[in-house]
Amino acid sequence: MYFKMKKNLLLFFCLLTFLAFSQNEREAIKQIDSINSSALKSYNNNKIVKAFNGFNVAKKIADSINDNYGIAISNFNLGNIYRLMHEKNNAKDSYSIMLKAANAIKDNYLIANAYLNLATLTKEDNSSQATISLFKNALKHISKNQYLINENYNLSQYETLLVKIRVGLAEFYIENDLLEEGQVNLLHAEDIISKDSFSNNYQKASLNYIYGFYFFKKELYNNANEKFNNAIVFLNNEQSINDDDEALLLSKIYKSLSLSYSATGLKEQAYLALLKYDEFKDEFLNQEKLKENAIYKSRFLLATYKNEAQLANSEKLYQSKIADKVKKINIIIIIALILLLATLLILYNYYIAKRRLSDALKKQNTELEVAKNDALKSSELKSKFISNVSHELRTPLYGVVGLTSIMLENSNLDKANVKYLKSLKYSGDYLLNLINDVLQVSKIESKKLEINNTTVHLKSLIQNVTDSFDYSLGESNNQMHIFIDERIPEFILCDKLRLSQVLFNLIGNSIKFTQNGNISIKANLKEIDSENVLICFEVVDDGPGISKEKQGSIFDNFIQLNENSNTGYQGAGLGLSIASKIVKLFNSTIELDSELGVGSTFSFIVSFKIDTNAIEQIKSVKDEDVLTSYNPESLRILIAEDNKINQIVTSNLLKKENFQFDIVENGLEALKAFKNKTYDLILMDINMPLMDGNEATLKIREFNNQIPIIALTASSKDELMLNKLDKGFDDIITKPFDNDLFFNTINKLIEISKTRGNNDGTRVIKFSS
Repeated sequence: MYFKMKKNLLLFFCLLTFLAFSQNEREAIKQIDSINSSALKSYNNNKIVKAFNGFNVAKKIADSINDNYGIAISNFNLGNIYRLMHEKNNAKDSYSIMLKAANAIKDNYLIANAYLNLATLTKEDNSSQATISLFKNALKHISKNQYLINENYNLSQYETLLVKIRVGLAEFYIENDLLEEGQVNLLHAEDIISKDSFSNNYQKASLNYIYGFYFFKKELYNNANEKFNNAIVFLNNEQSINDDDEALLLSKIYKSLSLSYSATGLKEQAYLALLKYDEFKDEFLNQEKLKENAIYKSRFLLATYKNEAQLANSEKLYQSKIADKVKKINIIIIIALILLLATLLILYNYYIAKRRLSDALKKQNTELEVAKNDALKSSELKSKFISNVSHELRTPLYGVVGLTSIMLENSNLDKANVKYLKSLKYSGDYLLNLINDVLQVSKIESKKLEINNTTVHLKSLIQNVTDSFDYSLGESNNQMHIFIDERIPEFILCDKLRLSQVLFNLIGNSIKFTQNGNISIKANLKEIDSENVLICFEVVDDGPGISKEKQGSIFDNFIQLNENSNTGYQGAGLGLSIASKIVKLFNSTIELDSELGVGSTFSFIVSFKIDTNAIEQIKSVKDEDVLTSYNPESLRILIAEDNKINQIVTSNLLKKENFQFDIVENGLEALKAFKNKTYDLILMDINMPLMDGNEATLKIREFNNQIPIIALTASSKDELMLNKLDKGFDDIITKPFDNDLFFNTINKLIEISKTRGNNDGTRVIKFSS
């Protein structure tokens, strides 16, 4: 009950407040209307200063209560006063304020009036487009439907304003020789004044005068004379118009009538009209002089009023500034105290928050350290797993590829078996490349991929890579073309494995997407000096091509295109990605130029060092004719290999070339065999029981550092290359290997060994890179 009574009292108090406020607002509006009416009377009696003061007071009160109607009316009258004083800019400002206030209350009569006055002022500035636009806006807001819903105006006011707008626009069109547009507006105005209800003779006279002006422009002088005389009749019947306005219009009419009479040859009438023109012109000028005196006096009084108001305002501002300064000083002191207190609170909170954050960071650092260690262990396990899986896959692949190669050399096989064996060898080669790709992804992710430069015979490298695709070329019915610039040096220093892998992946990609076409592998010389050579490699095919929108994504991991409608082979989506990343290690990038239906060109440019030592050495060997200075049957090779299938493959390869060899199954047996027999070269597997290849090689090097030892391993070559010299190896061959590479490496190391032995009779500890 208590709360309900409290609520009712609060509502009653709010209602009383609202009623009191509404009552005060209504009183203010009445006061505004009264001041505007009084000021308008003063204006009509040429008491300009009093009118000006009154309209300004009404404007201030209207502004204070946001009475848009009062604002519009006071600014309309102030605009008329400024216009009378020939202060156009102030007049435009006042009419613009009037327009804004009228728009706020959607009073279309006031809006149209504002546009009409702005158009009249703009017309004096000779601005055609702006003037027409303002007149048309005035017309748009004075439609009859809009007028009828507004109770502030009667029909006569509406019709008079509409005639003013139409006549004003027609006059502007005719003055600018737009006669048809002018006639349209005159006809609209004529429809209104022809009504019995329209009684404004001054507007009728204005319309007839402009009509006469229109006919005069059209050189219809009789029609013009008729309209001019009608205008004079209407003015003679007008009682309410100002004398000066009437005199001005009559002087214009008689001047135009005189010119029209003269054009029709009525000289006497023209002369009489000219006399009337002079009479009314003098009358108008006399009235203007009287008005000018009043204007000058008003200007002086207005200036005095403004100065007094400015002085009073300045004194008020000065007192206000002093008060503001004291107030500001007090505010500054208060703010400073508040800021000081706030700063202390902030510092305290910051200290507390910092302690909490420090404790949280310590806890997070501990957790992150644990997570980091777990991540490192996971990465190491991942790398070790991939490496172990790679080794376990390479070992049987060596047997598959090796035994397949041996069987392909059997001339007794029929075509079907040869095809099956080639398919098997290609599958083995493909699996080997896929293993290499997976290893590269792992190393790239762990940022362990590095370039290891060795001596490379470029032509042999390219030939070895392209030979791997014999089977897939036959299956796809493609032709392979190799172009190597003869100016390229025979030997360069480069990472043979990486460059081979890039070319293998690019060539494999082109073959995969091309049927019954051509694949071209090009190596072109770009630049060369005494130490370096710049080579551009290109793999070109005339396959289906790659669309522009997909060219940006084909170098991403696991991306496969769907445009290979001519083949069902998809692949792992790693080849191009890995090739791109490896080429970046060569400080280059793969460029792609492709067009659908035409083909694709993959290219990259790499700078290599020229291996001048190898070139000179081979040249020396050729000159001394020692390349064939030994007989393979006179050489004995020790094979250390624990896998039975690998033993068969390696022994058959050596047997084919008439090499003598012994086979042992672990490093311990290899060490015993070396001590008991003389060998010219050792093929050493790494992972063997009892003693691995690394330990066995180091044991051999303890008492003999001359014999060439090749690591023949299924492990990743990258893992051995960095420390092969420390392990005592002369070279490393990864299983499964290319047969030509296998024998070229053996021949090279034996040739170097024999050459050095012939030159100085001794062997130095220097292993080939």
